[in-house]
Amino acid sequence: MTAIVGSDHGRRSSLKALSTALRNLHKSLIDLETQRFGSVGTPFDHLQLVATHPQFSWIRLLAEILVELDERLDDKEEIDRDAVPAYRTLIESLLTPAPDQQTDFSRQYIAALQESTEVAIAHGALRQLLSSLPGSAAD
Repeated sequence: MTAIVGSDHGRRSSLKALSTALRNLHKSLIDLETQRFGSVGTPFDHLQLVATHPQFSWIRLLAEILVELDERLDDKEEIDRDAVPAYRTLIESLLTPAPDQQTDFSRQYIAALQESTEVAIAHGALRQLLSSLPGSAAD
């Protein structure tokens, strides 16, 4: 994917692929956390839990990135050349923080990776995609 990132179309394609991979990971995490939570009732009740219940709060960081990515993709303006590397850096720092920068998200995420095959598979797909993207505007 690195070869096509130089154009607006390439950057847009890269961000769409990133959004899809991140959305798959987000869904896997929601599914796991829902399983841990237990019965949730109706789909509306489930949405309310995901949006407001403290047990799901750690996953909201990914939702915020997804919303930002989707808004950027909906914007008709050209995507600047720093966007793809910036999103790569942001997501990588969230998924693999430095050992001295452990957060609630990182602790919960590591536990989810160890507990769920689906989360591990979605994580692997996202990491593979991230490794194919430029790490800086100079790449």
